[in-house]
Amino acid sequence: MDNAVAEAFNSTLEFELLSQSHFATRQETRRAVARWIDHYNLERRHSTTRIDGQMMSPIAYEQARAHTHRQTNQQEADQDAA
Repeated sequence: MDNAVAEAFNSTLEFELLSQSHFATRQETRRAVARWIDHYNLERRHSTTRIDGQMMSPIAYEQARAHTHRQTNQQEADQDAA
């Protein structure tokens, strides 16, 4: 992973979760971070994951790209068969 990407992620985690919360135990902190990461990947829309101008969560973006890739491959296979 590019160090700049990791640094940006860590900065966002710190700003959005850690600086605004107090945790009594390490276990509580781990659970909160795990929930935040799930939200970050599954729900939170990112400006760098856009399709047709629409921001998407990383998971939704990957699913959309995979769907488009499968469609393209099928179209190419159909053309080759014709």
